[in-house]
Order: sequence, then C-alpha cells, then structure tokens
Amino acid sequence: MTDQSISDVLREARRIVIKVGSSLVTNEGRGLDEAAIGEWCRQMALLAREPGMHREVVMVSSGAIAEGMKRLGWAKRPKEVNELQAAAAVGQMGLAQMYETKLREQGLRSAQVLLTHADLADRERYLNARTTLLTLLEYQVLPVINENDTVVTDEIKVGDNDTLGALVANLIEADVLIILTDQKGLYTADPRANPAAEFVHEARAGDMALERMAGGAGSSIGKGGMLTKILAAKRAAGSGASTVIAWGREPDVLLRLARGERIGSLLVAPTQKMQARKQWIADHLQLRGALVVDDGAVSKLRGAGTSLLPIGMTQVEGVFARGDVVAVRDAAGTEVARGLANYSSAEARLLCRRPSSDITALLGYMAEPEMVHRDNLVLTR
Repeated sequence: MTDQSISDVLREARRIVIKVGSSLVTNEGRGLDEAAIGEWCRQMALLAREPGMHREVVMVSSGAIAEGMKRLGWAKRPKEVNELQAAAAVGQMGLAQMYETKLREQGLRSAQVLLTHADLADRERYLNARTTLLTLLEYQVLPVINENDTVVTDEIKVGDNDTLGALVANLIEADVLIILTDQKGLYTADPRANPAAEFVHEARAGDMALERMAGGAGSSIGKGGMLTKILAAKRAAGSGASTVIAWGREPDVLLRLARGERIGSLLVAPTQKMQARKQWIADHLQLRGALVVDDGAVSKLRGAGTSLLPIGMTQVEGVFARGDVVAVRDAAGTEVARGLANYSSAEARLLCRRPSSDITALLGYMAEPEMVHRDNLVLTR
C-alpha cells in the first residue's frame, strides 16, 4: 500500500461517518468540552461545503452517560441499568443542545437520531432508519447519532459507539469511517505500557493480527478500547468502508485526513461492497439461535458458495422463528456464516441429517428445499 492509496481513500470519500468517544467529548468526564466539540463542528462544516466535493457527513457521538454522570455528581460509572438509563436521559439533553448550538454557529442544520440494535435488527426498522438518514443528508442536515441508552437493555444494545459507528457506516453505505480517539492511532502494543510499541500506519481491515495485538478498554469513562475499534473497522469493511483511527485533538484532524495526509492508522477495506440485504444480515449482534453443521457443509459453503441444506445440519441451538437471522457454526463452535432461517428451530431439529426430499413428509409442507438459501447467507469466517 502506498501514500497515494491513502490519499485516494480519503480524498475521494463522499459519504463520511465520524465517531468521537466519551473521553474526548467530555474531557475525560469533566463535562462536555465545548471548545473541542465546536472545533469538530467547524471542520465538519468545511468538509460538507468544500466546493465540488458534495460530501455528506454523519456524526456518531458518545458522551450522554458521561455528561449525565457529571450533572448528577457521580464520580464512577454506575453498573445498574436503571442508573445508566437515568444518566443517559440527563446527559442526552446537554449533548444534543451542544451539537445543535455549535453546528448552527457554522450555518449547518442538525438532527438527533437515537438508535438501538433492535432498530437495525428488524428489517423494516432498518430500512426506515436508512431512509431517514439518507433524507436528512439529501436536505443537507447533519445527523448526530447516539445509542438510545435511555431505553436500551442487554437484549437490544449495540454495546459501544465504535460498533455503532460501523453499523451506521454500513447502513448508509459510507465510504469512510473516522474514529477519533485519545490515542494517535493503532500500535502493535499499548504504548502506555510498552515503550517499544510500533505505530501502525496502514493495514488491512479484518486482519486477525490486529485483533491479537489490541488491548482492553482505555478509560473509566468510555467502554471501548482499541479492540472495539479494530472490530468496528472489520465490520465497516463488510460494506466497503475503510476506517481511520486518529487522535481527536490533532489540529485540523478531519481536514487533514480529507486532504489525504498521513496521520492516524488507516485500515483499508476490500473494494467490493456487500449487497445491502446481506449487510443487514451480517450486522446482527444478537442472534436467536444457531445451526451446527458438518465439515462437508462448511466446505461447500466456503468453497462453492452453496445454500445450506438440512442434510448438512447436525444440531440446532436456541429458539427461533422462520425468517430470523441465525448463526451457522462448525463442529468446534466457530461461526462460519449467518443467514435467514427458512424453518423454525423446532422444525429444523426434525430436519437435521435429512435430505430435502423428506421435508414435506416430516413437516407436512415445504417452504424451501434449503434451510438457508445462499442469497440470504453471509460468510463470516
């Protein structure tokens, strides 16, 4: 990879998702950093208005819970869900007001969009969210997105805003995801603990070596560490979006990246973009069940791109309905694919190890000869 490729990826990006973390937004939990937020808004306005570029910019911002903690006088992040929800409700008011004020100062209109995983897991709500965001961009409104922590539970949460940034990038088919963090970028080890750590200027999104070198969460305020950013880059790459991880307080960081300047770590995505339907399937974070398959089925799924037939299934896990997204796992428990189930979990258990010709006799009807059709199946490993 060359410097020219970095320039191409960033300079040619027309639709950009920018994610900024809690520690930056709230100045390590001391309250919303008005100057920093104002500076990012200034840069986003310049990006959106650069002559001849026709850029569309979306912001994914953490900080609601951290701001709520500050307003409520809490020194430590609470563990109880009801307290987290209360902090989010209090902090979201200030967060939205700050972005609205700073973007308005730059002559930009803004909108607040709160999402949960349930909004992205349901096909109809997924399409509604996509349509809303694209309409806002069409009308030159800059969406500021956060997870809806006021109502979120373990069952419907995305979990961290690095992942949310990647999901949004996939949702709107962005060209680039920029993750602003409190580190200069990605290192081969934690530079705070290992002075010999080397900076990673560029790599391929999804490279397993990146996951092995990543550490845990970096602060008591935010939830994400470098690993969540690497996994977010891997997820964003599924729809063709490359990811940049850069220091949020770098002067003119967004403008310099847009010029193709070599700052931060660039994780380049494969060039081919995934179909929107398959991306929706791949983006499910919580699955209702799994189909365990034999080695022959794994080989056919990976090598020949075939559908999953009942005869290749050895076990069914969980409870799911027809049309739910389920994992496909090998005998060792490793997920190799996921897709839309053509039969419920109860029906699937009856079909294990049986040829498709037996489906009608076993169930009294045949919806499809496949358990998961190849058009509704995404390889994950």
